[in-house]
Amino acid sequence: MAARSLEELRKRYNSVAAAEKRAGPSFGPRGGPGRMRPGQTEKGKPKSTGKTVKRLWGYVSKYKFRLVLVLFCMLCSTATSLVGSYAMRPIINTVAAADTPAQTRIEYLLRILVTLACIYLVGILSNYLQARLMLTVSQNASERIRNDLFTRLQALPVRFFDSETTGGIMSRFTNDIDNIDVMMNSTLTQLVSGSVSLIGTLFFMIYTSPWLTLVTVAFIPVMLKCGSVIAKRSAKYYVAQQAALGAVNGYIEETVTGQKAVKVFNHEEICTEEFELLNNDMRDKQLGAQFFGGVMGPVVGNISQICYAVTAGIGGLLCLFGRFDVGGMSIFAGYSRQFSMPLNMLTQQASTIFAALAGAERVFGVMDKEPEGFGETPEKTPDKIEGSVSLKNVTFGYNESKTVLKNISLDVRKGSKVAFVGSTGAGKTTITNLINRFYDINEGEITVDGINIKDMDRSFLRKNIAMVLQDTHLFTGTVMENIRYGRPDATDDEVVAAAKSASAHSFIMRLSDGYQTVLEGDGQNLSQGQRQLLNIARAAISRAPILVLDEATSSVDTRTEKHIEHGMDRLMKNRTTFVIAHRLSTVRNSDEIMVLEKGEIIERGTHDELLAMGGRYYELYTGKKELS
Repeated sequence: MAARSLEELRKRYNSVAAAEKRAGPSFGPRGGPGRMRPGQTEKGKPKSTGKTVKRLWGYVSKYKFRLVLVLFCMLCSTATSLVGSYAMRPIINTVAAADTPAQTRIEYLLRILVTLACIYLVGILSNYLQARLMLTVSQNASERIRNDLFTRLQALPVRFFDSETTGGIMSRFTNDIDNIDVMMNSTLTQLVSGSVSLIGTLFFMIYTSPWLTLVTVAFIPVMLKCGSVIAKRSAKYYVAQQAALGAVNGYIEETVTGQKAVKVFNHEEICTEEFELLNNDMRDKQLGAQFFGGVMGPVVGNISQICYAVTAGIGGLLCLFGRFDVGGMSIFAGYSRQFSMPLNMLTQQASTIFAALAGAERVFGVMDKEPEGFGETPEKTPDKIEGSVSLKNVTFGYNESKTVLKNISLDVRKGSKVAFVGSTGAGKTTITNLINRFYDINEGEITVDGINIKDMDRSFLRKNIAMVLQDTHLFTGTVMENIRYGRPDATDDEVVAAAKSASAHSFIMRLSDGYQTVLEGDGQNLSQGQRQLLNIARAAISRAPILVLDEATSSVDTRTEKHIEHGMDRLMKNRTTFVIAHRLSTVRNSDEIMVLEKGEIIERGTHDELLAMGGRYYELYTGKKELS
């Protein structure tokens, strides 16, 4: 297998491209059509910077009292700086005056210096308080953004996670929110502080010399024009940079988690080549973004130096002709430089602003996705579920171009066991996904205890359905905490009882700390069979009346399978059970077996009835035709 092209890699691993371009009939039962993220145009450019800024301001404005204090500190800091600078005018004029006695000059100078020390001390304290207050505001705002993003993720449907890479989602929590935090902590402060300083400096410049002020102000349009030209060029690079970063994160996450498969199939060189393509692409995007972001400061800075030189030259001529005093000329030259500094500083922050806005747009794009069950009003949620399930003429497809299930109908009595067998991709797992309402059907009806599941509260429905999947997932924490995940209010005795019913108690007691043994990395210190037994114990403690077993024993050895089957037999007692299995020996005692092919039920009956038919099930069971 050759390394994929950059374009193909972008399409697969870039969360932006994936959301925009991934679609079509190739998705499996756990897949779904991707959609373009809100806030993105087809070219990946921001759709509305104004809306993004407004939403960010919504997070910051929650701390209005602190912001008022920050603004007050900024005003004090700017005022002390400007007043301190203006105080140099009488000092220079007094010292430069030849007719003033030396003693008088020294005394005046000492008084002014003491006054200036007090003024600048106030400025230092104001700067300190401003920094501390703004730090708390930015951190609190970032915390709220992370909480809102994580909360929205928990509410999003399974379909969203089918079309987004884990690395792309993680990139929003790390890189994107970090960029927002930097902007709010430093850039926002500098924007406001620079604006206040700009207005204050302009006032003192006009008060000192209106004519020289006109000379300085004349250079502002030049600075703004140069800044806007560069800003337009750099904005698109920053959006592309964030997208490229998400692609790199997605590829790294997938390659690291699948490292065993990489090594088994000798894909190290291919992975290196593909990562090099993505890494080089990110470097190119970063070069463009950082270059245009970094060149803005020097360009505006050089223009301000020219402005300073012209202002100083004209001011010097005015002094020679007696139209201006030396002290006024000296402080105006300082004001001229100080006037251009906020402009220069603001333009230099453009790179941070663009990175933060691009990141914010990606974050808000996830927050804007409709949560699961949006707009639904459950009307018939019962107090208790008994466990009878019925599918009536159910048709479903993960996207419009491909139908996965076609006119499926079945009735499952309370406490009975129904098995689904058939080729891979026949629609077995899809049926259980629909019963859980991970996806909504296109046509037909699914009822539980005679109530349409669309009229039930989703969380209530799922609370009454326990699942044991082929791919187990354990969380960082103790064995007891992982079992209790099925019912958080379960007592320790109930956890132990569930473990015993799942045939997991004996191996748990052999662990270093028994039920208090800490599992990390998805329980990598346990065997596959042991992880599955914990998964069964988790389902057992849930007390859910409906149970789904999806290939629960397909990845374990025969001896371990016997232990798991004993645990599952106890788990299935008095529960409505749906079993999906490739090993037909595990479904022989089912009350009814459904044979699916290409999304349709082609045979149904008990094990003996299906064998007597001599059809597809007979071929599969006797080995005359294997499952594909």
